[in-house]
Amino acid sequence: MKTAFVFSGQGSQSIGMGLSLYNNFRVARDVFEEVDDALHENLSDLMFRGDMAKLTQTQNAQPAIMAVGMAVVKTLEKELGCRLTDKAAYMAGHSLGEYTALCAAGAISLRDTAKLLQIRGLAMAWGSAIIYGGMMAVLGLPKEQIDVLIEQVSTSEEGAFIANDNCKGQVIVSGDIRALARLRVEAEKIGARKVIPLSVDGAFHSPYMKPAADEMTGVIDKIALSSPRVPVISNVTAAPETNPKKIKKNLLAQITGTVRWQESVEFMACQGVDTFIECANGKVMAGLIRRICPETTMLSVGDAETMSPVLELLK
Repeated sequence: MKTAFVFSGQGSQSIGMGLSLYNNFRVARDVFEEVDDALHENLSDLMFRGDMAKLTQTQNAQPAIMAVGMAVVKTLEKELGCRLTDKAAYMAGHSLGEYTALCAAGAISLRDTAKLLQIRGLAMAWGSAIIYGGMMAVLGLPKEQIDVLIEQVSTSEEGAFIANDNCKGQVIVSGDIRALARLRVEAEKIGARKVIPLSVDGAFHSPYMKPAADEMTGVIDKIALSSPRVPVISNVTAAPETNPKKIKKNLLAQITGTVRWQESVEFMACQGVDTFIECANGKVMAGLIRRICPETTMLSVGDAETMSPVLELLK
């Protein structure tokens, strides 16, 4: 068995996330308490019993999703009696999940990861306020056709860009809301199964996020980041990376660049990975990976109830 551990991005948050881990595992409780302390706020209370609209705010959702992922990691490590990196060939995460993967791989401390994601969320929210942007999912069309449509509908003032290449038949497009409206019409004309506007206020993972990337440059430059114990797949290159300088460069590029998730999963499968374990709230990554590599084993763990099958497999 060759295993990769994967971590979800924004959109997987929900009220009650992480609560069963907190209630059942002391080491998970330590993770949530450390994140609260690092951020100087009671984020865990917001996650467990707070307001969904507030939790969905980018600066809250990002460290919250990471905290659940790391609570899973620390619980697995405690129960197995070893580091999770001892069981991993690769780690990877979708968008902010790349930060969780780096933390799980020992490249960034938990405290620094929480602070980085809070600042990243604030920077992205601030960058979003500058332009009239949005995102939408285009289902049922190949990426190549969407590339052609983007070229047709974009202008120098109103651009559209591929934000996430998630899996075959699911591409997320980001950009100026007017360009997205034109793209929706053209996509439906040529047979898109569905075009779904996303509930976000910004054109994430597009050049419109350059102000956010500029804001993050000094922050990421100063953070203590070491070589991960196992290779972490970069969103922007869809390739493994262990060099800290290159990792920092890729994290900055990720803010304005495409999340190449399908290529990332295909790369790991081509390297012999036959088992993917999603450490996250929900099963978003599992759904995507099943569509990319249906022949692989895929398990998700995000609460106390789903812990046992993963432990049995890893033991």
